[in-house]
Amino acid sequence: MKLIIDRFEGNIAVAEIEDGTTLNIPKAILDEECAEGDIYEIVFLKKETFKRRRKIQKLKDHLMENSL
Repeated sequence: MKLIIDRFEGNIAVAEIEDGTTLNIPKAILDEECAEGDIYEIVFLKKETFKRRRKIQKLKDHLMENSL
């Protein structure tokens, strides 16, 4: 998904996504040099999500084993 920085309102960047919907994004999560018209791409990191979920499940399993 791509989004375009439309404008800034204080500490908020107003961005437009491909379907025309606007989103308010904290400026703190963007590059310091971010400017109106910049294009960002949001990518779903499926493999990293899977790894993280597996790690969390292992921690949960470990906690349950030790609490019995």
